Amino acid sequence: MIKIVFFGTPKIALKSLEYLYNSDTIDVAAVVTQPDKPAGRGHKLTMSPIKEFALAHNLPVFQPKSIRKEPDIQEELKKLAPDFFVTFAFGQILSQEVLDIPKYETINLHASLLPKYRGANPIQRAIINGEKETGICTMITELGLDCGAVCKKIIIPISDDMNCEELFNEISDLSPKLIEETLLGLVNHTITPSPQCEEGVCMANKLTKEETIIDWTKPAREIHNLVRGIYKFPSASFKHNDKIIKVLKTKVCEGSGKAGEFVQVCKDGIKVACGENCLLLERVKPEGKSEMNARDWYNGLKK
Repeated sequence: MIKIVFFGTPKIALKSLEYLYNSDTIDVAAVVTQPDKPAGRGHKLTMSPIKEFALAHNLPVFQPKSIRKEPDIQEELKKLAPDFFVTFAFGQILSQEVLDIPKYETINLHASLLPKYRGANPIQRAIINGEKETGICTMITELGLDCGAVCKKIIIPISDDMNCEELFNEISDLSPKLIEETLLGLVNHTITPSPQCEEGVCMANKLTKEETIIDWTKPAREIHNLVRGIYKFPSASFKHNDKIIKVLKTKVCEGSGKAGEFVQVCKDGIKVACGENCLLLERVKPEGKSEMNARDWYNGLKK
């Protein structure tokens, strides 16, 4: 059995933890996740999905504010004598002292085809930039941002209408087996990690609030990519009558007009003029209201 400590926080990593926990070849000795955080309207302290699973299965849980600065937790992890640390969307940078704890390596699951889209938002950035494919990689964690040698990878096509939630789900489904195969391959010496080349490096920086605001002077295709790239995470939006309108589903279509002008209302939605072509708004979420068909929202404005 290969003994690991699993580092992760959001839902996207949950299937990997569950798979590894149930594997006949992997022993999950403990879980490291982010501290509980306020959530919802009541700002109630909420556990991460990873912590919920760990507690339900009697796994030890560590929740450092910054694991680099908490030697007591580092000492507890050393006592577990793990073969590997496995990290997947953990949310903290590890120090060399932490990386030196496991017998072999710290393996990270990164949601891009490295060296493209190193950083915090590889899934969203790939869609926003109109990429036709992305993927997942397992890599050896080193000091530095997603720069370690790549062990294994899977290529994932991105269709013209795939949104980030759909891509999140596909990555969540494909990651568990890739992690297990990587751990077994490294122990059995059937995998030789390949250093990343510096050619093609690009960063997936965190999204700014300004980036989520729709600029109608841009081409319709670019706005469409933004809408699906940040679908509900946190959603592209524009203002109408001083109300924020989140846009959830769109389609690029032919047409022209003054940028931002509603040029046609049809059964499928509202056609809005852009810097190039038009964008059909199909689903929106007006401020203070539930998600709805864009046409229903527009018709409600006239009442």
